[in-house]
Amino acid sequence: MHWHSLSIEETIRELKTDINKGLSQNDVKERQKQYGKNILEAKKGKNLLQKFIAQFADFMIIVLICAAIVSLAVSYMDGNPDFVDPVIILMIIFLNAFLGVLQESRAEKALEALKKMAAPTAHVLRESRVSEIPSSELVPGDVVILETGCFVPADCRLVHSVNLKVEEASLTGESHPVEKSANVRLLPETNLADRKNMVMATSTVLYGRGVGVVTATGMNTQVGHIARMIMEDDTPDTPLQKRLAKTGKVLGISALIICIMVFLVGIYKKLPPFDMFMTSVSLAVAAIPEGLPAIVTIMLSLGVQRMAKKNAVIRKLPAVETLGSATVICSDKTGTLTQNVMTVTEIASVNGKEEMKSDFGFFLLSHAALCSDSILQTENSLPVISGEPTEKALVLAAYNTGADKNQLDLAYPRIYEIPFDSARKLMTTVHKSSEITAYRSITKGAYDVLIERCTHIYKDGKPHPLSVRDKNKLNSINNTMTGRALRVIAVAYKNLSRFNPTTDASSLEKDLIFIGLIGMIDPPRKEVKEAVRVCKQAGIKPVMITGDHILTAQAIAKDLGILTNPAEAITGEELSRISDERLNDTISRYSVFARVSPEHKVRIVKAYQNRGEVVAMTGDGVNDAPALKAADIGCAMGISGTDVAKKASDMILTDDNFATIVYAVQEGRGIYENIKKAIHFLLSSNIGEILTIFAAILFGLPSPLVAVQLLWVNLVTDSLPAISLGVEPAPKDIMKRKPISPKKGMFADGLALQIVIEGILIGSLALTAFVIGVRYYDHHSLHESNTFIPWVGRTMAFSVLSLSQLFHSFNMRSHRSLSEIGIFTNKKLVISFLICSLLQISVVSVPPLARVFQVVPLSIRQWAIVLMLSMAPIVVVELQKKFNNKRHSS
Repeated sequence: MHWHSLSIEETIRELKTDINKGLSQNDVKERQKQYGKNILEAKKGKNLLQKFIAQFADFMIIVLICAAIVSLAVSYMDGNPDFVDPVIILMIIFLNAFLGVLQESRAEKALEALKKMAAPTAHVLRESRVSEIPSSELVPGDVVILETGCFVPADCRLVHSVNLKVEEASLTGESHPVEKSANVRLLPETNLADRKNMVMATSTVLYGRGVGVVTATGMNTQVGHIARMIMEDDTPDTPLQKRLAKTGKVLGISALIICIMVFLVGIYKKLPPFDMFMTSVSLAVAAIPEGLPAIVTIMLSLGVQRMAKKNAVIRKLPAVETLGSATVICSDKTGTLTQNVMTVTEIASVNGKEEMKSDFGFFLLSHAALCSDSILQTENSLPVISGEPTEKALVLAAYNTGADKNQLDLAYPRIYEIPFDSARKLMTTVHKSSEITAYRSITKGAYDVLIERCTHIYKDGKPHPLSVRDKNKLNSINNTMTGRALRVIAVAYKNLSRFNPTTDASSLEKDLIFIGLIGMIDPPRKEVKEAVRVCKQAGIKPVMITGDHILTAQAIAKDLGILTNPAEAITGEELSRISDERLNDTISRYSVFARVSPEHKVRIVKAYQNRGEVVAMTGDGVNDAPALKAADIGCAMGISGTDVAKKASDMILTDDNFATIVYAVQEGRGIYENIKKAIHFLLSSNIGEILTIFAAILFGLPSPLVAVQLLWVNLVTDSLPAISLGVEPAPKDIMKRKPISPKKGMFADGLALQIVIEGILIGSLALTAFVIGVRYYDHHSLHESNTFIPWVGRTMAFSVLSLSQLFHSFNMRSHRSLSEIGIFTNKKLVISFLICSLLQISVVSVPPLARVFQVVPLSIRQWAIVLMLSMAPIVVVELQKKFNNKRHSS
């Protein structure tokens, strides 16, 4: 169907809809069955079998499978087929693959849930009511309201438009805004870029407003045709994952070199080549933390789930990492630092403060209500207003004085408008009276801009020339109101005997009659004051960026603790006179930026970044999108934010609250800290495993562990405990520390040395257990071939290596003593410890399992030695923590 070639009436008739009432719920249900959801199909994901097979693509896993095959082949050629080792190796490989699939599926579900939370919405007319619904619920025939800043949710034929301009670059490549008009009819062969009466899904409304009837949804839209051709939805690795992959590669190469050395030393010592080959290969696999990327993904996905529950929806995983490094938070004032519930508390004429329920109040507020786009509805005889917060306050104040916007719109229908934009700081509408043939234009906006366009003033019920004295009095009244942190809106009008949009539009905002001032307040959120204090304590500078008057901004900022000195505030006008070089040098002096434009916001963000700061930036409007993109972390408002702002952001605040950003920063720091703990734990454990084997062979001792035992230790200690560290609560003092420097490496502050020392400790304990077992319990341990087999020594070394790492996981929880943080405060780690310990004891104590893992049951005395050695990491690290804390405190 060529919808652009049909008239409005034909389109409505063809789609069987009503532009005044919209569709009924029954219509919607029937059409959803017919057309499905308004969503684009994504590239088909892998099924469980494909995910499972993909787990075997790892180089080291392939090496291990080859080792199992070689093991079987060599033993078969020796005439003594040994199926135990290969079967155990393959079982462990399959178990690892199963865990990998489980982890991957869990992370995918978490991210999918977050995608749904961040999904765009649409304003739609159904059963005579305008409501906000997920855009996925739209069906052909729906009547959609289009406003500045929103994404077009589906392909629509326009039925009404006012100065509508749309950006369609993603579809047509046209970089300039395209003017749209409902009242044109085009030829069927008209190109997509020239369809002026249509708006397409994923395009953006940059200017004006309109009403459209949905003609196509989902894969039937123009963008759906493109999606069908590409079907791609790749998620790149986060910077942290890339760093970890690089670290893993270096560690892997290092481990392989060590394992080759172990094999060569073993051959030199005349140890059985096959045994040394198996030991070296399994040691290589055990030494490389191949599960680390999966563990990091799980930690990040668990973290973003926690953040989502606290109203911070992460759209891009790298934002989690960056949050921990934030040094500056640039926040909009309205709705983020304040409650976003604007209430008109005061009105004034040139004569001073006036009563709202007076003739002047009715005249002023009815004009303000007419010059607004808010929609007034009633529920249970109470007014329910939707729209921009300032306009909602104006319409509600007018309603309370007896001026119902719906009745005003009927009596004085709007025939033209110039929408508000941040450059002009004004909005103008033109109305025609049903009683007379004259026209009246109404302009509202910033007082300091509007007063300069006025030549007359309304007082004593009629217009008078605007004198210097009147202007001075108004300036004084405005300053007094803004000094009390009131947001002041000025209103003016002009009578027109005739109006032609083509010739008269340019003069609408000149020679106006000033009516009065409307003061409203959006009180600060109660929790923000504490959040600002926490920010400063955490080494993060909170900055207010607002379009409000500087006096209003100063008053709110001072109340919240953002501003301590009036000199820390600067206006956009002053900012424009400062060069980029000078701004880079002086940016740190300021905490409040008032009366700023979108260009100013980008300059502010870049100036902070040029000083090495990591900047988080909040925003809600179309004009905030460039700054949100420029910032290291763009935070869009979930309630008041436009779709454009949300699309440009890294994070969406579903409660529009500054305190949520501070919580997100805390969570980001905690996640980064937990990832470091997991890396610390895994690498120190793996180094311990390498040193146990290497030192034994170097000193001429029998191999303390066989391949199957090494693989088991690796499986038990690298899975549950490492993941459990990812849910460790953030330390209480985490927001008392300085932000994480993005330049600082993962192993900075002596972590690398600490990992090596702890690895040596774990390896020494396992080797000590082996020596004790061999010397005191293994003198009669002979194999059938009369060769010496250190059964007890290996069993004790195997048990100590495994259990000592499990005990060591508790050391990773905090730099503070376990007696301070409490052993049971991370219940998941305690459960992991118990499960893994039980598994280890079962392997040694249950005869069938003991035969498989080539161990023997231990006596109570031997278990006591194992337990004492295994607990040593707790004792050593606790003493180290006390020494370090004592040194720092002194």
